[in-house]
Amino acid sequence: MFENLSDKLERSFKLLKGEGYISEINVAETLKEVRRALLDADVNYKIAKSFTDTVKEKAMGQNVLASVKPGEMLVKIVHDELAELMGGRMEEVDIKANPAVILVAGLQGSGKTTFSGKLAKYLRSKKGKNPLLVAGDVYRPAAIEQLKILGDQIEVPVYTEEGNMQPVKIVKSAIKHAKQQGHNLVIIDTAGRLAVDEQMMNEIASVKKAADPHEILFVVDSMTGQDAVNTAKAFNDRLDFDGVVLTKLDGDTRGGAALSIRSVVDKPIKFIGTGEKLDAIDVFHPERMADRILGMGDIVTLVERAQEQFDEVESRKLHKKIAKNQFNFDDFISQIQQIKKMGNLKELASMIPGVGKAMKNLDIDDDAFKGIEAIIRSMTPEERNNPSLINGSRRKRIADGSGTTIQEVNRLIKQFDETRKMMKMMTGGKKGGKMMKGMPTIGR
Repeated sequence: MFENLSDKLERSFKLLKGEGYISEINVAETLKEVRRALLDADVNYKIAKSFTDTVKEKAMGQNVLASVKPGEMLVKIVHDELAELMGGRMEEVDIKANPAVILVAGLQGSGKTTFSGKLAKYLRSKKGKNPLLVAGDVYRPAAIEQLKILGDQIEVPVYTEEGNMQPVKIVKSAIKHAKQQGHNLVIIDTAGRLAVDEQMMNEIASVKKAADPHEILFVVDSMTGQDAVNTAKAFNDRLDFDGVVLTKLDGDTRGGAALSIRSVVDKPIKFIGTGEKLDAIDVFHPERMADRILGMGDIVTLVERAQEQFDEVESRKLHKKIAKNQFNFDDFISQIQQIKKMGNLKELASMIPGVGKAMKNLDIDDDAFKGIEAIIRSMTPEERNNPSLINGSRRKRIADGSGTTIQEVNRLIKQFDETRKMMKMMTGGKKGGKMMKGMPTIGR
């Protein structure tokens, strides 16, 4: 995500490296490269020019402190302006009504149906809502079936009317059904086309009128760049939607849609999709995205994801076990499960300042823990609880059972022993104990 843009911006700022002061000449040279980087990322030319003009104006008005290098000052200004370009601040969806109705719109293939499922799961787990999903795409049978499958996976009911080809009637009946069944949230998945056409626009305008939604979210495939922005404008002219959802940000996106869409339609980006899994959805924070574009990581989001998996009672128990040197393979695999729930491993790595860039060319498999889990699951309960029991013959049996080699089993046991010793040291003395208390566990 944004890797090419991040690299090009970094190269732009190197033009100021070693400069003792900001001048019109060196700023102009740097911003020329910044503008080129934005254009390569498929940002609208007028937006790119306006952006660099604003940055130049602010940079030339700065008195650079002796302790701050000109390059650092310009990075700070670009960061703030990038955040402003993407909306400046996070904006939430309106779900105060009972039932709150959310209409999800967009072109076919943009990820509307998957997002509807993700949103239902997110608002149920994070906001305590009782959602009802509505299958309003009557033209694509696969869309109805897909929504049913998603509903089963997240345990959220899906309202359908088999054979009814009138979405307006379906929506009205669905909202009535939601009120009767005590659902305080209705999420309507609407029909899309491969391109904007008058029939689709007329239909979705009629659905909007029938549903009277509290929130209209326009879903757009971020990999389509300026096409996404142009489509958003066409939809906004007819629907006057409330917010944008950018999907497929985990793919090879250049970033143009994220950077341009707010300026074109004057509507906030509210959510981003970062993968296929149903929990791969994030609230959009412009400042955090600016951090990531400039290679500064996103520690706040990383910590928030960890805290979602954090169980305070279990953490206290684990801390006591570590202090008594009783941390075992069952605890170890439990921590691995918590890490996996946090999301795509490469995306998690990109949130750590400096790490994302170092690992950009590495292919981190989401099944990176698969071998470790197989080895641990091939141990008996006694072996997992007391690793010292694992002698040579047991190691061979574990290797055979897990489809790995004895060397891999030996390596895991050695790493586990070293990890346990380090954890024990950190809880050993007073200083260590205090330090460990303030630190998260693997899944915290």
